[in-house]
Amino acid sequence: MEIVHVYTRLRGELGRQCVLSDRRAEPLIDVPPQPDLSTHFIRRPSREQGLQAARDTTEHQVNTERFESDSKGMDHSEGGWPKDINPQEAEQTIRYRKKVEKDEGYVTSILQLGSVMEHCIRQNHALDIYEEYFDEEEEEEDQEPPSAKTINVFRDPTDVRRSISALSFHPDGGRKLVAAYSFLGFQRRLGDPSLDSYIWDMEKPNCPDVTLKPPSPLLCIHYNPKDPHTLLGGTASGQIAYWDTRRGSRPVELSSLDQSHRDPAHNVLWTQSKGGTDAFSASTDGQVLWWDIRRLSCPVDRLVLDMSREENLDRALGAVSLEFESTMPTKFLVGTEQGVVVSCNRKAKSNAEKMVCTYEGHHGPVQAVTRNPFFTKNFLTVGDWSARIWSEDVRESSIIWTRNQSSYLMDACWSPVRPSVFFCVKTDGVLDVWDVLFKHNEPTLSVKVSDWPLYSVCVQEASGVIAVGSQHGDVSLMELSDKLKNQQKNEKTLLSAMFERETKRERLLEARLKEVRLKERSRSQQSPEEELRGERGEEEPLELLDRAERDFNHEALLLIQHYILKCT
Repeated sequence: MEIVHVYTRLRGELGRQCVLSDRRAEPLIDVPPQPDLSTHFIRRPSREQGLQAARDTTEHQVNTERFESDSKGMDHSEGGWPKDINPQEAEQTIRYRKKVEKDEGYVTSILQLGSVMEHCIRQNHALDIYEEYFDEEEEEEDQEPPSAKTINVFRDPTDVRRSISALSFHPDGGRKLVAAYSFLGFQRRLGDPSLDSYIWDMEKPNCPDVTLKPPSPLLCIHYNPKDPHTLLGGTASGQIAYWDTRRGSRPVELSSLDQSHRDPAHNVLWTQSKGGTDAFSASTDGQVLWWDIRRLSCPVDRLVLDMSREENLDRALGAVSLEFESTMPTKFLVGTEQGVVVSCNRKAKSNAEKMVCTYEGHHGPVQAVTRNPFFTKNFLTVGDWSARIWSEDVRESSIIWTRNQSSYLMDACWSPVRPSVFFCVKTDGVLDVWDVLFKHNEPTLSVKVSDWPLYSVCVQEASGVIAVGSQHGDVSLMELSDKLKNQQKNEKTLLSAMFERETKRERLLEARLKEVRLKERSRSQQSPEEELRGERGEEEPLELLDRAERDFNHEALLLIQHYILKCT
């Protein structure tokens, strides 16, 4: 059934019918403008506003908590024994073994397992997976240019940044690195600086592995090559401190102030001894002191670097650097503030005889002196703006030297793998790698390590990683390319021939200079009358003048040639 609603309305109730027609516009009202009202209005300036149909969002940064790893060890004790058997008692274990061996199933199981074990062992001889099939084939030379990259950075954890004055790698594989922190600026102390130095683990750059607490800032520190747990350092107060990392952060032994150096101990090295307890130190007070770490109350021996042989400390040369080679246990080298390297012999009878000879070539302090690990007769020195390579047989001049750099050189060391490569650090934050077989006039590789001056450099013997210390307290670990880490073909032979050639050249120049000086000395000692009398008896005046002119020109030419060779 469909439901319908009907609404009805009368026509009269709908109103008048709307009739539309066209007609002209008629003004209904006219409102004239009133200028006086304009003062009551404020003109609204137009503006532009952009709209975007998107939800408003905000940007926030969230950093998760840093994950710190820790190394844990586990001790595995012997197991598998019955509960009534104590594995620590030898009698019980022997009695139990005999009981098991007498069992009938023991022999059967051993025979069955023996055949399986024999089969596995024989498999090792079936194929040698380590066999080299192309031993005789020569390796292709790497044509890539030498390079170095930073693999890690250890930063000074204190608020007041201090300079890295010395670095030393752990002798057992170089797993750790010790750094000496101090203020090297004259009377420069900012705030309340810490006296601590640190031992860093190569795998944990976030925090130091061990903290060393010396009585005053450390200027030098070295690991004991025979005992990796012991270290020896020299302080700014002149004292010598000895640490054993197994016995805490404080020094185990400390030299007394009255028996130590008067100035800061700039370098300390371990010497060759049976027990690994002997060392010696050097300072700018002009003394070299020998120590026994078992008794640091007073030095074992003393050497005053007075070249007049009178042992006067007022005239002694200030020592800055030391060099000792274990294959030459009686000889050592001392670099001084005056730019002189003193060669010494420990086993001489008197202190005057201990100073064998000197090598002069630098215009400033000798910051580092180190022997070539492959050719111990040749050593490297760094001072002022140049690096020099010397031979013990030539004392007048170095056999190889670099040109003056734009920045001061602060430290250097030889490569433990490549005989012809050494490293230098400078005050402009650059690490220079020199290869004397390749070129002498400029470094093979220069790397900008830091914006701060670099003060120390050390090389890890195992992997060839370089550690560089800066004035800002940062230790940068640099990894070299294979070309700088691997010894090249015939490199040792070529370097030996070059050292011999340069040594021979310097010897000839040295001998000629001695002849010239001897002639000048003999002429100055001869009286004018005797000289005139002898000349009149032997030669005519014109011949005498010609001979004198020829001798003068010849000697002048030799001196010019010697100067040119020095400059090149």
